[in-house]
Amino acid sequence: MEHAIYLVTLVGAALVVAAAFSSLIAFRFGAPLLLLFLCIGLATGTDGLGIQFDNARLAYFAGSLALAVILFDSGFGTPLNALRQAAGPALSLATIGVLLTTGLFGVVAYYLLDLSWLESFLLGAAVASTDAAAVFFLLRAGEINLRERVRSTLEVESGTNDPIAIFLTISLVEIIAANASPEARVLITDLALGFLLNMGLGAIVGIFGGLAIVRLVDRLNLDHGLLPIFVLTLSLMVFAAAGAIGGSGFLAVYIAGLIAGNSDIRAVTILKRFQDGMSWLAQIIMFLVLGLFATPSQFPAILLPAVLLGLFLIFVARPIAVWLCLMPFRLPRPEVAFVSWVGLRGAVSILLAITPLLGGLENGRLVFNTAFIVVLVSLVIQGWTVGPLARRLGLIVPARLGPLDKVELELPGSAHHELLAYRVAPGSPVARGERIPRWARPSLVLRDGRSMRFQDMGRLAAGDHVYIFVPDRYPALLDKLFASRAVVDPEDADFFGAFAVDPARSAAELEAAYAPGLTEEERKLTVGDLVTERLGGHAEYADRVLIGPIELIVRDVDDKGKITGLGLSLEPTAPVARVPVFLSAGEIADRVVGFVRNWRKRIKKQSAEAPMDAERSPQPVVEKATDKG
Repeated sequence: MEHAIYLVTLVGAALVVAAAFSSLIAFRFGAPLLLLFLCIGLATGTDGLGIQFDNARLAYFAGSLALAVILFDSGFGTPLNALRQAAGPALSLATIGVLLTTGLFGVVAYYLLDLSWLESFLLGAAVASTDAAAVFFLLRAGEINLRERVRSTLEVESGTNDPIAIFLTISLVEIIAANASPEARVLITDLALGFLLNMGLGAIVGIFGGLAIVRLVDRLNLDHGLLPIFVLTLSLMVFAAAGAIGGSGFLAVYIAGLIAGNSDIRAVTILKRFQDGMSWLAQIIMFLVLGLFATPSQFPAILLPAVLLGLFLIFVARPIAVWLCLMPFRLPRPEVAFVSWVGLRGAVSILLAITPLLGGLENGRLVFNTAFIVVLVSLVIQGWTVGPLARRLGLIVPARLGPLDKVELELPGSAHHELLAYRVAPGSPVARGERIPRWARPSLVLRDGRSMRFQDMGRLAAGDHVYIFVPDRYPALLDKLFASRAVVDPEDADFFGAFAVDPARSAAELEAAYAPGLTEEERKLTVGDLVTERLGGHAEYADRVLIGPIELIVRDVDDKGKITGLGLSLEPTAPVARVPVFLSAGEIADRVVGFVRNWRKRIKKQSAEAPMDAERSPQPVVEKATDKG
C-alpha cells in the first residue's frame, strides 16, 4: 500500500512537471498549450505508456472542480469596463450562440453518425462552448496585442457560455437516460423553464456569495499565507451551494469571482498571484486527466465523420452562429470574422462528453470519442492560425507602453494601499524629467546600492529603483511615466498618422482645411466628439475613422473612454483582407440607407429634369372659345 502511494505520487508529479515544461515549447513555437497537455495525457494512457484510467466519475469530478477554479479566476480578472464594453455581444454569443451551434451541429451529426436526434443534439451541446484558456495563451505566446473590444468579447463569452452548455448537456442526458421521447414543443418548454431556474438560482447564489467573500476577507484579520486558501475554499463553497439547490454552480462561481475582483477587496495582489498559479494547476490537472481517460485505439472507427464534423463546426456552424448573434451590434467585419474563427473547443467539451458515460447511455463512448476528435481538429486548425489571422485582419495594434519593470507589494496593515517598486527605464518620461503626480508618494530611491529619500535625489536617472506608496486602485498614469517608449514595428511606423490633432479643436477647422464633407451638425462638434460619434458612441485605442480624403486614428483614450489623442493620415490605409463573413446589422443598415438615399436623389433629379424637358418640347396650340353676344 505504501509503495503504491509513492508510485502514484511520483507518476502524477512527473506528469505535472512534464506539462509545465511543455509550456516552454508552446511559448517558443506558439503551439496550442491545451493540445500539448492532451497529448501528454494520451501518450501516458492506455494506448501509450499503459497507465489504466477509466473511472468516468473521478474524471468528471476532478474536471468539474478544476473548471470551477478556472472560472472563479476568470471572473476575478475580468474588469467591469471590459464587461460593460462587451456585455451585449458576448452574452448574445453565450446564450443564443450556444443554442444555434447545438442545433446546427446536431442536425449534421444525425446524418453522419449512428445516433438518434436527441443524442445528436447532445453531442452538439457538448462541443458548443469555447475554451478561452487556449485562446489567450496563444495571444500571449505570440505577443499579439489585440484590439480591446475583441479581447473583451472573447473573455466574457468564454466565462459565461460554459454554464449554458453544461445545462443543455446534462438535461439531454437525463431525458435520454429516462427513455423519454417528448414532443418538440414540450421539450423546448421544459428546457426553457429549467434553464431560467438553473441560471437564476446560480446568479443569485453567485451575487450573494461574491459579496460574502468580500465582506469576510475585510472583516477577518487572516494571515496573508492563509487568506488565498480561504478565498479559494469560499469560491468552491459558492460553486457547491448553487449546484446543491438546483442552480448553475459554474455561473455562480464566475459571478462571485467577478464581484470579488471588482471590489476593494483586501490583499488583491496576493490573491491574484495565488489564483493565477492555481488556475494553471487546475488547467494542467483537468487536461491531463481527460487525456488519460481517452482511448486513441477507438478513434479510427469514427475518424472520418468526426473530422468532417470538426470542419463543419469551424467553417459553417460557428460562423453562422456568430453572424446571427452579432448582427444587432455594429461590429466591423474583420472583428466578426476573428470572433467566429477563435471559437476553440477544449477541455470543457471533453468534460461534458463524459456525462453520457455517467448516465449509462448506450452510445456514450461514441459521443465521447467524437467530441475528443472534434476538439483535436479545432486545436490543430484554429490553434495554430490565431496570430496570423489577427494580423491579416488588421486587428493587431502597436503596444501602448514599452518595457516596464514593476513589482507590487502589499504591506501589513495598509488596507487598500500598495507599495509599488519601479525601475526607471531608459527613455521613459520620468527619465526625461517628467514630474511624478502629487497623489503618488515616493518614499525611497535606490541608486548604485545606496538608499536615500526621494526629496534628496533630484532628477531620476535610468536604473534607479523608486518605491511609491499609492492606493491599490491607482491610475495607469504611473505605468506610462515609468515605461520606456514602445518599440514600433517598421510596418507600423505610420500606424497613428503623420500629424497630431487636438481632439478639443472644432470639426469646422477640419472641414476648412481638408474639406472631408462634414454636415452642418458635425461641424458644430469637436474633432474628438466627431470621431466618437462616427464610431457609434464608443472609441478605443487604435480605432480608425475614414472621413473623405483623410483618416483619423485614436492615439489614446482616458479611463472614461474620452479621446485624449488623435492622429491624422493623408494616406488612408489599404482595406483589410476580405473574409467570407456576413455583414453586420450596422453595415446592412448603412447600405440600405445609402441605397435609399441614392434612389431618392435619382427620383428628385428626374423630377427636376421633367419640367425642363416639358418646356423645351413643342406645346400644342389651344384656342379659347368666346361667346359673342
